[in-house]
Amino acid sequence: MITGFFALVLAVPLAVLGPPAAAVSETCAAPVPSTTQPGYVVADPRCEIDGTPFVALPGARDYTGIRAGAAYRIEVPQHWNGRLVVWAHGYRGDGTTVYVDNPPLRAHYVADGFAWAASSYATNGYDVGQGVRDSFDLIDQFRRVTGTAARSALMSGASMGGQVTAVIIEKHPRSFTGAMPMCGVLGDTSLFDYFLDADATAAALTGVKISYPLHPGDTYQDQWRAQVARMLPALGVTAGAPPVLTPTGQTWSAVVERRTGGVRPGFDGAFAYWNAARSLEPLSDLPFLFGLYPGLTGGTENIAAGNVAGNQFTLYRSTDGFWPTPAEWKLNASVLRVHPTVPPSPGLSGVPHVYGRPTIPVLSLHDVGDLFVPFSMEQIYAQRVAANSRAGLFVSRAIRGVGHCDFTPAELTQGFDDLVHWVDSGRRPAGDAILDRRTVASPAFGCRFTDGPHQFFVAPACPA
Repeated sequence: MITGFFALVLAVPLAVLGPPAAAVSETCAAPVPSTTQPGYVVADPRCEIDGTPFVALPGARDYTGIRAGAAYRIEVPQHWNGRLVVWAHGYRGDGTTVYVDNPPLRAHYVADGFAWAASSYATNGYDVGQGVRDSFDLIDQFRRVTGTAARSALMSGASMGGQVTAVIIEKHPRSFTGAMPMCGVLGDTSLFDYFLDADATAAALTGVKISYPLHPGDTYQDQWRAQVARMLPALGVTAGAPPVLTPTGQTWSAVVERRTGGVRPGFDGAFAYWNAARSLEPLSDLPFLFGLYPGLTGGTENIAAGNVAGNQFTLYRSTDGFWPTPAEWKLNASVLRVHPTVPPSPGLSGVPHVYGRPTIPVLSLHDVGDLFVPFSMEQIYAQRVAANSRAGLFVSRAIRGVGHCDFTPAELTQGFDDLVHWVDSGRRPAGDAILDRRTVASPAFGCRFTDGPHQFFVAPACPA
């Protein structure tokens, strides 16, 4: 039995991808073939993925079904306030079974009189566009199955569902009154740039020559494994164990820290956490960050028409002085440069662009130690929103955690309640100054909105 540190780090990729399909129980129907996606099957929305029945909470009524190849769930409290929360789930790998699950704040929604609706989406993979289409359809589906239209709707989602949230409120600005992305990919293709950054700089610092895998297959994966095997000892990283960084590894850590949000409390522990975790299939034998780079076709698992990742104009830094050091100039001269072949999509194909043009209040939460979807996603979105003169519509809250979507119920509940109050009163709630480098580097950064313990986050204690 795996316990302690390794139990948590190994659980992170599984939590992102979702659990494997379980045996069908006596009360659950077998998955049915999708009517819209050849090769896909849709799991019974009346059951959880582990085979237990989905049951409405006391005082609520549920509605489930399958529409256009996507399973859906809707739950309406007896004393409904007329408002709906649409929930968007995160990335689930590239399997061919789609399934719907419940939002983390389900009980809080119902207790406060909110109805909620969630979709499986008709596809898996990094298909944000499909997530937007199927999530938006829930508003009309809610009216069809309940016989009553919601008087207003809020949008929320985690991880890839955070990008779904950011895109949907720009595509349908009159359909929602507020939004709450969590651990979201708010920087669209910048996420894939980061995957490239982490591995390309590791290779440059260790002197290992690499190429970018536009069309990786088994041969490339074997080649990549051999290249990573040469990098790891030079960095002091070992798959499945906490790293003991060499001076080169410490420089690499400093580069990654600046590419993921800047100097901030808890980063050293987060870097150890993620490097001790193994990566996703088919490269689960590698440390986490090294399994994301060659395992993606053009950065998007065949969603986009070409490669979306690039670093041709990126200046890599390991220090914060005004001028780069000679060592930093050397790194930038030797790192592999990659040019994207397709930009973020202006529509819903490929990786949809997040413009940063919200017309409604947006309150977001992000772990400062998340190195799967890094904290820099918040900063990129904040910069775009500010460039569009809409900074007053965005509030970001830093949480002192190292995992991906590692939030306590209290943090989520407070965020949602504050968003609702903002929507109702027009009074913008407090957030963190995530674009102020000195604020982010402060030992107390993230203390204000962290509520409860986060295992493996190591930093100076928050002021009493």
